Amino acid sequence: MDQKIGVYICSGCGIGEAIDCQALGSVAEEFSIAKVDHSEMLCGVTGIETINSDIASGAVNCVVIAACSGRVKTGEFCFDPMTVISERLNIREHVAWCQPAGAEDTQMMADDYMRMAITRVQKTTLPKPYLEELDKTVLVIGGGVSGLQAALEAAKADYKVILAEKEASLGGQMLNWYKNTPTQAPYQELSEISVQATIDEVTSNPNITVKTNVTIEKIAGAPGMFDVTFSNGGGTNRIGSIVLAAGWKPYDASKLESLGFGKFPDVITNVQMEEMAKAGAIACPSDGSAPSVVAFIQCAGSRDQDHLPYCSAVCCRVSLKQALYVKEQNEENKAIVFYKDMRTPEQAEEFYKQVQKNGVVFVKTDTSKVTISEGSERKLSIETMDELLGEPIQIEADLVVLATGMQPATLDDPILNLEYRQGPAMPQLKYGFPDSHFICFPYETRRTGIYAAGCVRQPMTASRAANDGTGAALKAIQCVEMASQGKAVHPRAGDMSYPDLFIQRCTQCKRCTEECPFGMYNEDVKGTPLPHPTRCRRCAICMGSCPERIISFNNYSVDMIGSMIKSVNVPDEYDEKPRVIGFICENDAFPSLDMVGINKLNYPPWFRFIPLRCLGSLNLVWIADALSKGIDGIVLFGCKFGDDYQCHFIQGSELANTRMTKIKETLDRLVLESDRIRFEQISIDQYERIPAILEEFTQRLEELGPNPYKGF
Repeated sequence: MDQKIGVYICSGCGIGEAIDCQALGSVAEEFSIAKVDHSEMLCGVTGIETINSDIASGAVNCVVIAACSGRVKTGEFCFDPMTVISERLNIREHVAWCQPAGAEDTQMMADDYMRMAITRVQKTTLPKPYLEELDKTVLVIGGGVSGLQAALEAAKADYKVILAEKEASLGGQMLNWYKNTPTQAPYQELSEISVQATIDEVTSNPNITVKTNVTIEKIAGAPGMFDVTFSNGGGTNRIGSIVLAAGWKPYDASKLESLGFGKFPDVITNVQMEEMAKAGAIACPSDGSAPSVVAFIQCAGSRDQDHLPYCSAVCCRVSLKQALYVKEQNEENKAIVFYKDMRTPEQAEEFYKQVQKNGVVFVKTDTSKVTISEGSERKLSIETMDELLGEPIQIEADLVVLATGMQPATLDDPILNLEYRQGPAMPQLKYGFPDSHFICFPYETRRTGIYAAGCVRQPMTASRAANDGTGAALKAIQCVEMASQGKAVHPRAGDMSYPDLFIQRCTQCKRCTEECPFGMYNEDVKGTPLPHPTRCRRCAICMGSCPERIISFNNYSVDMIGSMIKSVNVPDEYDEKPRVIGFICENDAFPSLDMVGINKLNYPPWFRFIPLRCLGSLNLVWIADALSKGIDGIVLFGCKFGDDYQCHFIQGSELANTRMTKIKETLDRLVLESDRIRFEQISIDQYERIPAILEEFTQRLEELGPNPYKGF
């Protein structure tokens, strides 16, 4: 492509009062460009018509918009990515609104950003999307509530669906339920189980193929081209995307010795209680007698660091439901609920109040112990401290029901059996649930094209599980459609770039295959990376990890960022105008920098920020490029990492922090101080921290003095 770059400079929104836009246009003319155009309101009708007219006439095919943040006016400045290279240069929030108007240093900042923007465009090529003949069939694994709903919704959208269930029949855990918690106003009466109607709808839908008594032997390939092999002669099918709705399993109550499970036959779990009610009558397993006093112990192993540290969200409501079973069997029966905290969110609060009116007794306590009663007609004794009365109590019961928590079915079973270099299972959180950035992408997993739904994702009610199945099905559809167009899914949705490897220089170091958060690479027998482009999320962490710098994207490369650094004008040491490069995550920290400008907060004018797809894409050569050019300091802004991470690409920020040790080696080699580099974790709502961090860093650089490489 013969680039014809048009630079369009807006002077509206206070930009013209802060920056000499004509002088800024002269900086653009230092480069080989087709034209520079000025507008007082570039996003207005006239401004947009001018740009579109220049593109239509062939006068320009690359566009630099020097105006407001790229996060706004996206509809106005929208051009065909297959024919036009465009770059949004933010001189409003990042210059005019955060620097003194008319100051020399403010102008120099804008000038440098112009050079960097044009350099980025010059190093960009038009995308050549990865286009293959892809399948759009959706595989749903699990025939419970969420799986049934996922299959049904995908089929209604006219997609072919294969529904795989390991049991002989569909329905999952709900088949064993007697009744459901209230689902309709006024949310005070138990609901009938309606799963059979959904099963009938699924089995009668011509778009859905049901496979029962099957498991997954292996899954190879990538979105749009998964090859899924089923057990029991189920064959192999080409699949577009997958909804994992494998459900949950109860926590192993035999680990709860103090509560007597396995020790006393009349101590049962809430799952066993439900099955008993479904079978027709609640009875004591020891002798078959009907219990007159039933005790429910909440958080049995849950919210306990020695067992399940988390709350399973539904146990309280299940026990309320089962307490009513006891009262329905005989209104003279007593039901006593021992609870840490009664958690009945949303409309379930009305249900809780109704259960109280029905005579169920509630005892607030943190720990309980179940023993055998001696010299009493009751079989079991619960000893505990009533926190509301502030005194120990002992209550005798015929039957004790433990509200054990929910664990994902994938905890000890990979289920998917992926043929991925990084292993057969999806990466999991410490509790066994699939790992992902749940705040922004609730159904995503770290395996592109595979979406978790229902209780395999997190504990939830049946109603929520059905909604979850719908959401996951929509994401599965989105994935196959985006992949068929060569586009990425979240968070760089629509990105048509993908990694290009100059494999001849690969040393088989395996860093790309090990560090990719999404398992994009497999390996051949020699350890050479084998990319699967439709698995790629375009984070470029592999590019940052590669010591040979053989990985690049058409619109993002080691050479591009290095050239942008080199385009910055670095004053000599006598000017006493330091220069600092900021490598900043485009997902959280870069928008946070926008917020600094929006709130008219000021920071030193020495900083030049370069947005990175992820801080994990930082290649160490950029550090050397910057410092050897005479840049005085480097600041790295990434997302929060650790157990409560915020990184959209899971571990990019953490990897960048790990590489800091190697950055120190670079500094030692250049005989420079390690304090010239600073790493900070910044979330999108922490914009107020940025000016103080930059002020403090500037003061430290003044103490260190100029970079001795200035002028070389």
